Formats: sequence, structure tokens, C-alpha cells
Amino acid sequence: MPPKAEKILAQLRQSSKNCKRRDLETLYKGFGFIIESSRGPHDKVYHPDFPMLITALPRHNELANYNISQAIALIDKLLSLKKAQGKGASDEK
Repeated sequence: MPPKAEKILAQLRQSSKNCKRRDLETLYKGFGFIIESSRGPHDKVYHPDFPMLITALPRHNELANYNISQAIALIDKLLSLKKAQGKGASDEK
């Protein structure tokens, strides 16, 4: 995973203040998630290796706290699943 995604994750764990959509896009993409545009007010976010990891990301720039805590929880779940499979962060594509 890119160092920028790790840095954003660490910052969000400390405080979600001033978090923008582009920060979550960088975070999700850095951990291998795909952001798929849709016609509605939200985009679909999912991980190709773990289809059960799925959420919606609002298209507007200002985010609610639950969007940020949901992103952190999804990343934590991804890391847990990778660890259970024996894949470390260095094994990321």
C-alpha cells in the first residue's frame, strides 16, 4: 500500500477533522479498493479480493463522521482478512 494511504489512515485514527472525499478516495485506492461511479448521490466502494467489503461513498466533498469511521473499520477488516490469509501489507499488488 502506498505510504500516503498509510499516512491518511494514521491521521484519521487521530482525528477526522477536515477530512475530504479525496482523502477517503486516496485511502480506499491505496488499500486496493475500487470506487465505481453510479448514477445516484453515492459511489460504490468494494475490494476485488474480498467482495464482502463493500460500502457507499457520498459524492459531496463534506463527509459525516460515520463515513470516516466506516472507512477505518473497512480497512481494519481488510487488514484482518489479509493477516488471516497470511498476506502482509508488503504482499499488496
